[in-house]
Amino acid sequence: MIASHPRRPPVLAFGAAALLAVALFGFQVGSHWPAEGDTLARIVLLDSVLPRGAVALLAGAALGLAGALLQRVLRNPIADSSTLGVAAGAQLAMVLATVYAPVLMERAREPTAFAGGAAALLLILALSRRRDFEPVTVALCGMLVSLVAASLSATVILANGDYMMSLFIWGGGSLEQLGWDVSFTLGLRLLAGGLVAAALIRPLTLLGFEDERARSLGLGVAGMRLLLLGLAVVLSTSVVAYVGVIGFVGLAAPNLARLAGARTPKAVLLAAPLVGALLLLLTDGAVQALSFGGTEILPTGAATALIGGPILLWMLPRLHAVSRAPTAPAASPRRQRAPRLVLAGLALALLLVSTLALLFGPGPDAWQLATGAAFDLVAPWRWPRILAAASAGVMLSAAGFALQRVSGNPLASPEVLGVSSGSGLGLAAVLLLLPDAGIEARTLGAAAGAGVALAVVLGLAARRNFGPERLLLGGIAIGSLSGAAVTTVIARGGPEGAELLNWLSGSTQRLGPADALTAAALAVLLAAPLPFLSRWLALLPLGPPFAGGLGLSPRLAGGTLALLAALLSAVASLTVGPLSFVGLMAPHMARLAGFARPAGQFAASVLIGALLMVFADWMARTLTAPYQLPLGLFASLVGGPYMVWLLGRAPRR
Repeated sequence: MIASHPRRPPVLAFGAAALLAVALFGFQVGSHWPAEGDTLARIVLLDSVLPRGAVALLAGAALGLAGALLQRVLRNPIADSSTLGVAAGAQLAMVLATVYAPVLMERAREPTAFAGGAAALLLILALSRRRDFEPVTVALCGMLVSLVAASLSATVILANGDYMMSLFIWGGGSLEQLGWDVSFTLGLRLLAGGLVAAALIRPLTLLGFEDERARSLGLGVAGMRLLLLGLAVVLSTSVVAYVGVIGFVGLAAPNLARLAGARTPKAVLLAAPLVGALLLLLTDGAVQALSFGGTEILPTGAATALIGGPILLWMLPRLHAVSRAPTAPAASPRRQRAPRLVLAGLALALLLVSTLALLFGPGPDAWQLATGAAFDLVAPWRWPRILAAASAGVMLSAAGFALQRVSGNPLASPEVLGVSSGSGLGLAAVLLLLPDAGIEARTLGAAAGAGVALAVVLGLAARRNFGPERLLLGGIAIGSLSGAAVTTVIARGGPEGAELLNWLSGSTQRLGPADALTAAALAVLLAAPLPFLSRWLALLPLGPPFAGGLGLSPRLAGGTLALLAALLSAVASLTVGPLSFVGLMAPHMARLAGFARPAGQFAASVLIGALLMVFADWMARTLTAPYQLPLGLFASLVGGPYMVWLLGRAPRR
């Protein structure tokens, strides 16, 4: 866990934060205090303002207690319902119930949320068991499961014809109240959870030791661990069921409690709920204080995500007990003996899938082959999508190939390292500052955001004690922070919000011939230099000392390739959004196919990437007709599980 020492500044900071939280809540109460005889204002105060404050305190305390339990049981200082996928799993279960079994949302809301959260947590524990539940491995699996669950939620909603704003249902977390029912329910859950945790304080203390020592002291480790994990899931999913997703409060509260001087498990269990309640009350007060005309600029859940990314980044250098990165299984030692033949086969497969996507599609009654007049009618709509999808696949796979070579990490990709999300933040800035900006300004803004995100992640990875696993987790933290900022802009409404929603979904539906041709030209222009940099790409994975000894400047070579990867990621994300995982899958599949040399691996990667994206676009357009799924989301439903599978195959220590 994190070593901490009692210091006066943290205590003073907490005192100041508590005073600010109370002042903000008092301001809300004072601004809604009813005049004599004003019945409506009295109802608003008693049934909305006061219950909202109570829910903020109770939900924050429940999340703080759940985070303390998760961190103690898993011996993981970055564990909470957000990083372990519990909240996203609960939200997915509720989305599925809302669409396909509404009666569950009426009669079994909490059990439905619990089932989803527990399933996500069990999946993550099963995947990370092979690496003995190492903190970063667990958190990385949890973040990926969260992304996949979020994509599934959005896909289910969009497939049932709802508007694009439904994409943000899973990340809401609004504390607005219309009575005291939720407060009473959460209060009872918190009281029961606190009593159970207090009764199990001795097992909790023993679980902080190694399993062998805990067993020697008479503790049934497996059963007690499952019991306490179940208690944490109950607490966190109850909040999701009634409030929505409130991220990172459970991560921050226990660590801040330890920073303030809490030493023993009992002290942390007592302090973490208080800190969590303070954090959420303070955040919600700030959200209300910054609202305009009675309209909040963003839900409280999104506001907590804004502070979660920096907290996670701050904690990265303080993580211990991680021996090496959760690397992917090694590629086959057998090299491809006929690389040109395999590349020709990939090119032929790409041509075949593109032709099928152009000719075959759903008609009024069944799938139809477009010929003659029907072909003339549909071709102008289909070929731009095919070309744009192929171009995005080329750019993402080229960017992933470059990033994996620069970092020496086979799990690096634009999506995982936060580069794609950073491009969205740059795009949001351009749309806010230059509402009438053209495609050139938007591309430059996205490239700048991607470059800054990549520079931050690589800079963190270069610091002392930072390994490849920190590179991955740092990228996920940057992605969370960028995503929360984009959510803030979307919540403001206006044309820039609609533009960002289109970007986030990654739909090629609105792309015309000019857009497709521009994407293809940029893909060729930006990816073309990589084959000529084979020496850099071959030496950088060997490490800076070895590459420098052979006359290569790692800083110059790595910086150039990182800049090129940022440009590729930015342009691709403008087409397919921030999620697809093609940048991860294509280079890895090329390695598994036996392409070891940089030139051959690059060629195979871009062909595989284009093939995956064209196929994904075809399926996204046809599987749920007449509704069309966003390309980026559909591709992430394939890529996310693929990456989770890679982590599950990682060897034991």
